[in-house]
Amino acid sequence: MTGTQGEPRSGFVSDNNAPVHPDIMTALIAANEGHEPAYGADRHTARLREVIKTRFGERAEVYPVFNGSGANVIGLQAMCDRWSAVICPASAHVNLDEGGAPEKVAGLKLIAVPTADGKLTPELIEPYARGFGVQHHAQPKVVSLTQTTELGTRYTPGEIAAIAAFAHERGMLLHIDGARLANAAAALDLPPRAFTTDVGVDVLSLGGTKNGLMFGEAIVVLNPDAVRGVSYLRKSALQLASKMRYLSAQFVALLEGDLWLRNARHANAMAARLAAAVADVPGVEIPRPVQANAVFAVLPPAVIERLLRRYQFAVWDERVGEVRWMCSFDTTEAEVDAFAATVRDEMSAHAGVA
Repeated sequence: MTGTQGEPRSGFVSDNNAPVHPDIMTALIAANEGHEPAYGADRHTARLREVIKTRFGERAEVYPVFNGSGANVIGLQAMCDRWSAVICPASAHVNLDEGGAPEKVAGLKLIAVPTADGKLTPELIEPYARGFGVQHHAQPKVVSLTQTTELGTRYTPGEIAAIAAFAHERGMLLHIDGARLANAAAALDLPPRAFTTDVGVDVLSLGGTKNGLMFGEAIVVLNPDAVRGVSYLRKSALQLASKMRYLSAQFVALLEGDLWLRNARHANAMAARLAAAVADVPGVEIPRPVQANAVFAVLPPAVIERLLRRYQFAVWDERVGEVRWMCSFDTTEAEVDAFAATVRDEMSAHAGVA
């Protein structure tokens, strides 16, 4: 995974940077044969509806969209009134990385809760679940989680069930941003419905792009009673694909068999391998548990600067020297070992200079 001459290798910057999985490309080519009805009336979308029910339950409904922000914004908007608020972690993608779209497009108030690990709990939510019936307050309507979180952590089914019960007891609903839901399922060794449908999640944004798709995410409505007008909102938010077969065919190829799980298991395994390879390097700190396909590390600024000349990765928090290394379905053991060796060498050189 090397760029042109002189460019740093890009294998650890994001699972968004990975190529399309060959099986997905094959599915796209197959879907390209002949004419199909537009706007979701095609046979591939019909098959996707069946597959989603096998994965998430008979009441599950699926709405393919172009991207994760679209899935999140439309899903939340369908769950809310114009005066509603959404409680989410401060680190949530909907809060930090969607250009204010939940506020600008959906008109929703986000209530961002500080967390240590990217995860909400009923205890953390409770101080913000207030003002019900008070006209001066945006009305809390949805709790939104990310699984796995933006900090690489994951929720157990019990943790999600507790949040769902807390929310439902107060007349609120539960949404999950599942951009990396497959990585959570692989790490938990559970089917996706075990920590979504079966524990009270109402709406799910189901990720595909980070797990081998060319493009496309999906809104999966697990509780149809929790939403209104998803089809109309998808159209008005510019997320209705005319040639939807290309979105749906990818998801069918990903979910019908075990490709989704194989891809996620491999990415998780490469992250675990990388964390283990650098854990004993003097001066390297792994500040967060490695529970999926992300590794967070704290390094000296000079080492980060030198590593960035050879590899691309995210500098997560410049103040403390925290970086993020992401692994993908196509990350190889050789790439992991070479990167870990480079980290070890750079740390050794830094210690010698110091």
